[in-house]
Order: sequence, then structure tokens, then C-alpha cells
Amino acid sequence: MSNTIHFRTLIATMFLSASITVGVANASPIIKIDGSSTVFPITEAVAEDFQIAKRGAVRVTVGISGTGGGFKKFCRNEIDIVNASRPITQLEMDACKQEGVEYIEMPIAFDALTIVVNPKNTWSKTITVEELKRIWEPGAQGVIIHWNQINPAWPDKKIKLYGPGADSGTFEYFTEAIVGKAKSSRGDFTASEDDNVLVQGVASDIYALGFFGFAYYIENSNKINAVAVDSGNGGVIPSAATVENNSYKPLSRPIFIYVNAKSTEKPEINEFVNFYMKNAPELVTEVKYFPLSKEVYNLNIEHLNKKKIGTVFKGTGTNIKLEDILKLESSL
Repeated sequence: MSNTIHFRTLIATMFLSASITVGVANASPIIKIDGSSTVFPITEAVAEDFQIAKRGAVRVTVGISGTGGGFKKFCRNEIDIVNASRPITQLEMDACKQEGVEYIEMPIAFDALTIVVNPKNTWSKTITVEELKRIWEPGAQGVIIHWNQINPAWPDKKIKLYGPGADSGTFEYFTEAIVGKAKSSRGDFTASEDDNVLVQGVASDIYALGFFGFAYYIENSNKINAVAVDSGNGGVIPSAATVENNSYKPLSRPIFIYVNAKSTEKPEINEFVNFYMKNAPELVTEVKYFPLSKEVYNLNIEHLNKKKIGTVFKGTGTNIKLEDILKLESSL
């Protein structure tokens, strides 16, 4: 995403290339991670710094199959860690239980899910939660197709919608927070698990509207504009301040990693997770998300060491305040 991360990627690649030349006989252990595209920039940054620190002695792979796709692999024991942009659902808890997969839940940052439009859009500087619902609810498909159907003052032009795919935790969170039910949405929009595809779509169409994680907006703020969200007290733009004071709602949310408890028996997994938590405040800020308190990261390490299994969420993560995270996770 940023030049810093691209430079880190280059250095990590150099170390990996050097380690490969040592020979197959000394094959490095591999930490397998998959899941959310929202969480990906954080975990990718941690993975690259960790590999540099280990000088190629451990390999870390980070995939992007969406939160739902990641949990499918996680609950089949195929990966060590899943990136998740919302808490584990009841269905996923059941799937993991069926396969004997236990997990340690670790909140790692806060995100402000961001509504974006093309910079030439001069009419929708602010949008209400109710207007967002009217755009995205299932009944809008084939019915709400022009901007002026949402607000009569807006143009009589066809709206082009962009959003994450059905396996995305961002899609699930957004539909639950805005429509009232996870995955309840119209289907006639351009969907992708690659947020950069969504950025390019909105950037190239004056009549487009989309949503994704804050980091992808801020990295592309020269191409797209954020829309202020009005939940009843006037429009609020996503920022560190509005996430912290809980005025950017209902689209502020915690994001997570979940660690396979059995995988923690491998020393490289323990070392990686400790490295993650110790470096998270700096790296979360670097990739433009909002770090949690130091106490939360320390509590994550404590949960790792004590193998505190399970989740404090009941399959949903909407309307969670930044200040609530420590209290919630301490109750595990």
C-alpha cells in the first residue's frame, strides 16, 4: 500500500530469496495466514518485519480470501491464523467445533468502514444511515437505480455500486449495521474481495458509490472522496478522533486475528504472535488504521500464554466502542 510497505516487501523478498538458496534440506517452517482483505495490510506488514527479523528462518504466507473464506480454511485446520474484519459467527464456531479447532481471539485494531464516491460527485457530501439502507437493502435491486430516487436533490443518473464480495467480513458487517441483517443486500453491484478493484471502480465513474476499510480510502484519497455518515446527529467523516469518541457510527468496528490453539504448540507461531502484539501499535498506525490500547495487546499475549480459548462476542460485532474492547476481552 504505502511506499514504506513496498520497501519492506522488497527487503523481506531479499531475505526469503537468500534463505531459499541455502537449500531444501534446511526448509523453513511456514506460518499460514488467510482471510480479510481489510486486516491484510496490518498482518502483511507484521509478517514482512518478522521475516526480516528472522532473516528468512521462518516463512509467513498471507492470503486474501475474505473473512468468511478465511474461516472456512481455519475451521478445516488448513491455516494457523485467520484475519477477520468482524467477530467469528455462530456458524463458524460450530464448524470449528465439529473439526476440533479451538481458537484464541485477538482484537488488533479499529477500522472505520468508509463510504466513498468519485471526486467529481458534488451532491452527496453527506449520506444518512436510512439513505444507505434504501440503496443497499435487497428490495432496492432493480428499483433504486438512480441517485434522485435516494434524494430528489441528487441527479437523475444511474448509480453504480461497488462493494466487497459475499465472503467478506466487511460486507457482513456493513449489511448488519446498515440493513439490519448480515448478508442481506441487493445483488446488482460490482463485488470484489480485492479492495483495490473497488477503489479503481469508484475513481473511474462520477456516479459510483462504494464502501471498504479506512486504510484503502486514506491510501487513495487523491482518487476518491469519503462521504460523511449521518446516524441522526449530523454528518461525520471517519477519522481517528471520530472513531475514538464514537461519533462515527455505526461503521466503526474492531478487527481481529484468530489463532489456532493447536498451532501455538509450534514455537514459531508463539514467536510470531508475540512479535505481532508488540509491534501492532506502530504498524497499525503506519497502514492507517487505529491502534488499540497497550493493555489490549498485553492481554492478547496473556491469552496466548494461558491459552484462553473462545470469543467474547456472540456472533456479532456491531455497535462496539473502542473503549469497550479491553473490558470485553478481560471477561474471557
